Parts: sequence; structure tokens; C-alpha cells
Amino acid sequence: MTYTTASGKTVTLNSGTSYTEETGKAAIPGTPRDTYTASFSFSQVINTRLQGVVLLDLVTQNGYLGLPFHRVYFADGKDTIENLPSTRYKLPIGIRLNYFLGDNVVLRGYYRYYTDSWGIHSHTASLEVPVKITPFFSVTPFYRYYTQTAARYFAPYEKHTESDSYWTSNYAYAAFTSSFFGTGIRIAPPAGIFHSSLKTLEIRYGHYTQTTDLVSDVISMNLTWK
Repeated sequence: MTYTTASGKTVTLNSGTSYTEETGKAAIPGTPRDTYTASFSFSQVINTRLQGVVLLDLVTQNGYLGLPFHRVYFADGKDTIENLPSTRYKLPIGIRLNYFLGDNVVLRGYYRYYTDSWGIHSHTASLEVPVKITPFFSVTPFYRYYTQTAARYFAPYEKHTESDSYWTSNYAYAAFTSSFFGTGIRIAPPAGIFHSSLKTLEIRYGHYTQTTDLVSDVISMNLTWK
């Protein structure tokens, strides 16, 4: 949608965003977002040691798909909220393989290819290796690698121009790669932990790095009572 201001400036915004002449900035949009997803899976026992699953999702979104708190700065120093198309289509395709090395070790592999109508293409590959130390105690090291191309509407700080039809500087739409690795432990004695109603304790630690200089450490815990 195109607006022409009193000064002759032409502003193109998607259908969920309005333009305020007094401030020269986009107002917070109110168009709802609708998402429709169809998921398909096919699993197969290939042999006594190998199992596989193929996963496919079809996703369509429409409405206001931007985030109004993400500010964009143009090359001339002016700023506004991000402006993105009002429709988006996503197609992730994945495969999961579990290979049993024996009674105590399992290899869990996963790969996913993703593409969407905004120009993002990504690859995800991960491997988990649960190792059963005892019948009631196991350790699971893991690693996940991810890479993606940038959306065609992304540009860094002060790189967009007002001639662009859409704009965002949200680095979730930038080109980057990331790694996530760590380990988890699981304890599940038959009599419960310390002979209590707490039956399962799982603790997982992971270290995450991204080429956009994002670094984080994640600790999660899962408890089961019966």
C-alpha cells in the first residue's frame, strides 16, 4: 500500500501498517496474524537397528508479520518500525534417523532443509548420543549446527534506503551460522530418587554460539513425580 505525504514523499507499507503524517513514522499496526500449518510424517523400521522418520510441514501466514518494537534506521538517519510483506509461505523438510549400536548406545541423527517466500534458505544438522552407563543412569552428549541465508528484506543499521519496498534490521532474518553443543544426564532409579516420589531427574547444559556475536549458556531441568 502506498501513501503520499503532504511534502510529496511516497511511503510504501504493507496492509497492516499505517503512516502518521505528523511524525513521519509508521504507527503500530493492529492487523491480526493468521497461521495455517499442515504437518505430515512417515516412519519406517528399516532393520533391527535402524529406524527413520521423514517430516514435512506446509505453513502459510498472513496479516501483520513484522514486530513493531524492531526499529529500522535508514541511510539518511531517519528511523521507523520494520515493514514486511503481509504473506509468507514456509516449507521445512526433515529426516530423523535412530541407530542402535547395542544395548547401551543410540545414535540420534536429524537433518532439516527450510525455505520460505522471503528468500531464507537454511540447513540444520544435529546428533545426540545417549549412553546408558547403568540401567538407571545415562549421559547424552549432543551437537547441533545451523546455517541460513538472509531474507531479501534484511539490511543492517543505516543500510536501508527509502526506495526499499520492505525493510527490517532484525538479525533473525540475517545470514548467520550457529552451533549448540553440550550434554545431559538422566537419573531414573526404580525406587525413586532418594526413595521418594521423584522418579526421574534430567539436567541438560548447552553452549550456544552464533556468528552475529550472540553467545549464551542454557541449563534446563526436567523432573517427574509419580
